[in-house]
Amino acid sequence: MSDFWIILTGSLVASCCAILGVFLVLRKMAMIGDAISHSVMPGIVIAFLLSGSRDSVLMMFAALAFGLLTTFLIQMFQQSGIQSDASIGVVFTALFAVGVVLVSLFARQVHLDQDAILYGEIAYVHWNIWELGGVNMGPRAVWLLGFTLMVIVAVISLFYKQFKLCAFDPALAAAIGIPVAIFHYLLMGLVSMATVSSFESVGAILVVGLLIIPASTAYLLTERLGMMIGLSIGVGIASTVLGYLAAKMLDASIAGCIVCAAGVLFALALLFSPSQGIVAKKLRLRKLAA
Repeated sequence: MSDFWIILTGSLVASCCAILGVFLVLRKMAMIGDAISHSVMPGIVIAFLLSGSRDSVLMMFAALAFGLLTTFLIQMFQQSGIQSDASIGVVFTALFAVGVVLVSLFARQVHLDQDAILYGEIAYVHWNIWELGGVNMGPRAVWLLGFTLMVIVAVISLFYKQFKLCAFDPALAAAIGIPVAIFHYLLMGLVSMATVSSFESVGAILVVGLLIIPASTAYLLTERLGMMIGLSIGVGIASTVLGYLAAKMLDASIAGCIVCAAGVLFALALLFSPSQGIVAKKLRLRKLAA
């Protein structure tokens, strides 16, 4: 039964990240996911210190707040003339360092260390049970991730046209009256929510891999947004299953193997994609030369 819960949890994480990752890749904001995954750490620690629990709703809102703060600071630095990559590097390293200091000062005696937040351990997910009225409802992470996925699907479905136009042509979106800034921060809020929902299962760093690699793989395979989202989810779930099977055979980190499996699928798409694959391009060049 533990195998089922682990694969289900990983698939939920992959699905949440895959949907949002498509928009990050299209908007050339892949490293924003990395920044947010690190910079929510102070919010997580502060919420833990205030509530005394790792399962509080306060932790979710504190992480969301720091995710939005990260986005705001990066945007502010960019508008001040600092390059995009430098802005991201300054903000996420500074906020992450604040989180590390807070852990070392105030949370050293509890299970809230850098390893728990950065790497997670999906193998233990079925032990953290949610009980409702004395009834075992299953792993808490599954319910949290399921709720997060429902929110992401609802928001993206409700504002699909706006997100699509903001991703492909933000200048046109602004010209026709779409509040681009609001949808930018809404997307960043969803990324923050997905990150904090996932950090205990697969760790914050590995969330970055699931945010970017499946979406990048789908980007190589299609140019239609709806198809890209579907392929991204499929690649994320396939990575979860293949990674878990590999981890069992190798007795290795499950989360690490999941992202490695995603990397292998990306490499296959890079080589054999019908439109953008290296092999396909070589064959077209040979035909032209002939």
